Amino acid sequence: MPRIRGINHVTLVCSGLDRSCTYYCDILGAQPRARWATGAYLELGALWLCLELGTPDSRADDTHLALDCDASDYNALAARITAASAQWKENGSEVASLYFLDPDGHKLELHVGDLCTRLVAYQGRDDVEIFPPPVSGAETAS
Repeated sequence: MPRIRGINHVTLVCSGLDRSCTYYCDILGAQPRARWATGAYLELGALWLCLELGTPDSRADDTHLALDCDASDYNALAARITAASAQWKENGSEVASLYFLDPDGHKLELHVGDLCTRLVAYQGRDDVEIFPPPVSGAETAS
């Protein structure tokens, strides 16, 4: 049976991108991975965190939790979810994604891919700055 593997990423809408990036990086220790005028991708341990500049109101807020699945499970899971859930957004990403609501209206996404596949898709764009991956302590101890 196709299944969800875990959390893929978390997207949070923020009212001040510089302020939020500073908080997540300087206070919580996140590593910047990409930045553009209205958003940023941060790596916080194993978490891929997306910050989007916007107004956190109930209709325009893109804050959501993305769930991870294997590409081979996507179609079966998407069909099962679509039969039971309303869709809240059309997919515009480089990989398969389904944006849906749970029974309480929480915004969820079924997503195939990871931060690396997203960064590869952004390579060469003039409007996005890509940062190198963080260096682990083991790699620096020599």
